[in-house]
Amino acid sequence: MAVTVSSERDTVATPIQRAFREALYAGAISLGLFVLFIGLRTDQNISNELILVQRWGLLAIVVIAVTLGRFAYVAYAIPAMERSKAEKATAPAVVAEPGFLKRNFNRIGLVVLLLYPIAMVLLFGFQGSLKWVDNFGIQILIYVMLAWGLNIVIGLAGLLDLGYVAFYAVGAYAYALLGTHFGLSFWILLPAAGCMAAFWGVMLGFPVLRLRGDYLAIVTLAFGEIIRLVLINWREVTNGSAGISGIPKVSFFGLMSFNVSDPNYIAKVLHIAQSGAYYKIFLYYLALALCLLTAFVTIRLRRLPVGRAWEALREDEIACRSLGINTTTTKLTAFATGAMFGGFAGSFFAARQGFVSPESFVFLESAIILAIVVLGGMGSLGGIAVAALVMIGGTEILRELDFLKAVFGPDFTPELYRMLLFGMAMVIVMLWKPRGFVGSREPTAFLKERRAVSASFTKEGHG
Repeated sequence: MAVTVSSERDTVATPIQRAFREALYAGAISLGLFVLFIGLRTDQNISNELILVQRWGLLAIVVIAVTLGRFAYVAYAIPAMERSKAEKATAPAVVAEPGFLKRNFNRIGLVVLLLYPIAMVLLFGFQGSLKWVDNFGIQILIYVMLAWGLNIVIGLAGLLDLGYVAFYAVGAYAYALLGTHFGLSFWILLPAAGCMAAFWGVMLGFPVLRLRGDYLAIVTLAFGEIIRLVLINWREVTNGSAGISGIPKVSFFGLMSFNVSDPNYIAKVLHIAQSGAYYKIFLYYLALALCLLTAFVTIRLRRLPVGRAWEALREDEIACRSLGINTTTTKLTAFATGAMFGGFAGSFFAARQGFVSPESFVFLESAIILAIVVLGGMGSLGGIAVAALVMIGGTEILRELDFLKAVFGPDFTPELYRMLLFGMAMVIVMLWKPRGFVGSREPTAFLKERRAVSASFTKEGHG
């Protein structure tokens, strides 16, 4: 059995002893952290008085789970990973042929996405499928589109942007204002919202041309907050915190409407039963088409000189400038292109919701989108899509876990703990896959044969 030597004392500790010690530390820390969040809850009694509800049983379950989890990780998981790493280092290099699933991952995923609404309708009916198509399908696709847009700025160009939600808000409000005041169609306002967001992307890019790293992140964060505060305080235009309602729906390419009162309502034209599922299914396929457009443009741009300039800028800006690449236009094109797809997602979000307000565009949204890009692997479209599915779908599925109320009590609401589980999942994934789900990288320029760069040669967080 492997032993470890403590740096503090000259005693030799076995993995079990070290695990026991660290498990006690983890349990004590979790007790201190969660005693006020989980152990005590404020409530009102029948006399409308504020009372404290004690939940020591739930707190004990959480502390024991953390303690046992830390013990198992230190005692068994870490030694197993070290043995596996040692075996891989000593084993001869063998090039394994990719399996059927890996070879056809993109095709299988596309087929599943195309058949998903049909499967939900067959399983739950038209009305029962609304929740699964909207809350899971459309919601996840919106975040996939946003993450792929941010991937151009961060994953390809290496520019840390913490204010990406600002372009999301610009696209949403552009569609909401022009659609409600001027009655313009979604198909006209979709490219208009993208162009407007791209314009603001260039406006953001000019002041930050000389900034890198943390300083760039701070400025972009401030830009996102400025946009949100403008939306709140410019009440004559944006209606302030009350938001904008009555946003027109998307039409079926101008031929049919999804409003029941319209004479060209889709059910009246096609002589089928009325249902709100038609609109949700159409929005799903529209979101899927926008995601595929984002992926297609990203892949094509990576193979063009501007895409290779982005990658050169990401690896080393000084070397990039010494090769004669204009870093000014390279950065501005990255900001504008990423912002454009954020504007597309924002306009689609406004059309889907029918209502927008500044509360939908807080910093937490930027953090979630950035987390999806990092967890999926910067520069990897497939990994980012998987990360969006896991993170957004995982938080949404908590709303369906009613059986947890039988364990933790009838007052337990699992969706309230989704951000806690969200953070725990991020920590676990970063420990398990520090370079994201897809840590390898395939260069766009290659000689004779395309080969992926191993994750071992990729900096952590730059998959």
